[in-house]
Amino acid sequence: MSFFKKSLAALSAFFLLCTAVAPPADALTIREERQLADEFLKAVYSYYDVIDDHVVNDYINAMGERLTRDIPGEPFPFKFHVIREDTFNAFAGPGGNIFIFSGLVEALDTENELAAIMAHEIAHVTGRHVPDMISRSKKTSIASMAGVIAGILVGLGGAPAAGAALSVGSMAAGQTMMLAYSRENELQADFFGRRYLTDAEFHEYGALSALKTIRSREWFGEDEIPTYLRTHPASAERMAMLGSTIPEEPAALINTYAYERTRMRIIALYGRRGNALDRLSRMDQSNPDNPAIQYGLGLAYAEGGNPQKAIDHLKKAASLKPDDPIIAIALGRAYFLAGQNQKAVKTLETIENIEQYGPEGIFSMGRVQMSKGDNKGAIETFKKLLDHYPDDRQTLLFLGQSLGQEGNIGEAHYFLGRFHKAQGNLENARFHFNRALSEIDDSGIKAEIEDRLREISPARRKEQIPERGR
Repeated sequence: MSFFKKSLAALSAFFLLCTAVAPPADALTIREERQLADEFLKAVYSYYDVIDDHVVNDYINAMGERLTRDIPGEPFPFKFHVIREDTFNAFAGPGGNIFIFSGLVEALDTENELAAIMAHEIAHVTGRHVPDMISRSKKTSIASMAGVIAGILVGLGGAPAAGAALSVGSMAAGQTMMLAYSRENELQADFFGRRYLTDAEFHEYGALSALKTIRSREWFGEDEIPTYLRTHPASAERMAMLGSTIPEEPAALINTYAYERTRMRIIALYGRRGNALDRLSRMDQSNPDNPAIQYGLGLAYAEGGNPQKAIDHLKKAASLKPDDPIIAIALGRAYFLAGQNQKAVKTLETIENIEQYGPEGIFSMGRVQMSKGDNKGAIETFKKLLDHYPDDRQTLLFLGQSLGQEGNIGEAHYFLGRFHKAQGNLENARFHFNRALSEIDDSGIKAEIEDRLREISPARRKEQIPERGR
């Protein structure tokens, strides 16, 4: 038997023995973890810019589904989120929630590396490492635990002020915790992560090359150590173990177009501010016929207020990848931003079942109608969009504005109230909902508005959500 196979056999026996051990008596129950996960998500979404982007989220969750499709018996469905933060990090939270930082996606050159990082975090979930670490804090309230955990993770992720605000109130319980995994946690997550990686038909070398990529960032002091290495310690030992058991580096790892397009979108829209155009332009010089790079440049120019340059690059992207509706939607939006409404409509109308590609395309159509003064058409378009994406914030805002332009004041306030509620601006949400109540006669809609007002009443919010800075 080869050294590689012997090592895997030994590791398999060790980790199967570990997972067979009974959980500690004070372990979190599934019900407790579900409640903790809900509070944890509220805390993270309150203090982080979690990316709400159909293209990005579709890709990252499709990747997650591919990596978890053969994992049986998990008590929670896996959910994957991308956080807008220029930090090399990823972490697993309670309830099967896994977070990837946009800075890490930008830094990883291959899809195989991203898959390896995600597989490692999935293994932390299946190994029950997070609930095991926090089970010793069960004597504090669920909300307090969520605040501590989210606060530490936020602070480690590059937002220490927000982290302090989240965790200070929970420190009154006289207890803190450091969510750095143990050596055994990390080795176990590496082992099972590699299994998930190969089961999903990725090359396990990505597990080693991802760590090499992260470690290649030079630092001079503790504050500059890549965050991933602080929350996932013993990296030198892990790399030695991976290097001794993983087959040699493959000749080439081919990225999928979906990965490249998603990575370019993250760089263009959610990367380091002011850096996207320079970085994408350098990529363009070395690889001018890559449609994903042309797409990224088009997005970056549109974001930077130069729609004509955006059109030039998006047209080139479309010529290189004519079957991609995501590029066509971006081109239609660029035409709208450039004031070329006829070309915008013509481009967007050619996309079959445009709603399946996210809200951006239909939303751009509604904005064209608004700019032409066709508020009735815009209202119809925006309402159709909400049938598919009921919480899309931009749609709620512009539908409210279109209804106001048409003199439908009650409905306008209703949708503006929903917009402000989605934004977390509860005072404005209450104002618009109350105005809607005074303007609308329909008893069914009034009952719905009253339910929404109860949801955001100050007393109920105080019960459900930990106060900031307390």
